[in-house]
Amino acid sequence: MDLKQNTPQNVEFMVEKIIDKLRIMNIGAVKAVSFNQEMYEELFDIYELVMKQKQFSPRELEAIAEELGRLRN
Repeated sequence: MDLKQNTPQNVEFMVEKIIDKLRIMNIGAVKAVSFNQEMYEELFDIYELVMKQKQFSPRELEAIAEELGRLRN
């Protein structure tokens, strides 16, 4: 899978991996179809950041959640 390609499948994959890694409880609020594909680069950056870190502080989780919210349609 080439995540550098802006496709609906890649958006869905990244969102699912971010949800899994962060253990986001309100999964209904974070759906791949809700994300603006024009913001793909930003979503990819968040995905890379989340996948590199082993754990997150509450403030980091809040900041990531805010960014994901900003990228939604």
